[in-house]
Amino acid sequence: MDTRQGNATRQKIMETARELFIAKGVDRVGVREIALKAEVNLSLMNYYFQSKENLLEQIFEDSIKDTGHKLKQILNADVTLDVKIKNFIDFYVDILREDPLLVPFVLSIIHRNAEQAPRLKAVSTLYNTEAFSKQVRAEIESGNIRPTDPEQLFISMISLILFPFAIKPLVKYRMALTDSDMEKFLMARKEHIYNIIMCSIKK
Repeated sequence: MDTRQGNATRQKIMETARELFIAKGVDRVGVREIALKAEVNLSLMNYYFQSKENLLEQIFEDSIKDTGHKLKQILNADVTLDVKIKNFIDFYVDILREDPLLVPFVLSIIHRNAEQAPRLKAVSTLYNTEAFSKQVRAEIESGNIRPTDPEQLFISMISLILFPFAIKPLVKYRMALTDSDMEKFLMARKEHIYNIIMCSIKK
């Protein structure tokens, strides 16, 4: 098989599977359904992925790999803490706006196999970094911010970012928002989250 054609087929299978997993839930989708919708035969599915679990893991890795590395770069950047927090929030919100299905998909993978998920390579890129924690501790020791656990600060930050995306349909319904209104709401979250975080740590 031609390499380019093979890569295109592989990508088509992954995109089809991702759409089905998000629409129906991971456990409700079988390899036959994926193959049928992707218009490939089962032997080709097995050739590329060997199993549904391998397919799922590859989709998961591809979904968060680049985003995770960029987030890690932001956390490790040589900038002031307030700038770092703002850059992290802005980038994360923009990524989720561009790919609104990313949150429910990643959550479904993590909850499906809680023991295995932390061992997936791409998951480590979503963790806090030692550079960020060290910077927070240094700011505390210098008297610039209140004493705070760096891990708690990081979890608070990503929780404020992720939760509106996790319940986006409910937010739209509750506030009677159009798609355009929802976009404005999510954009406004950037400054709102930043202010909450900074107010929680500034003296």
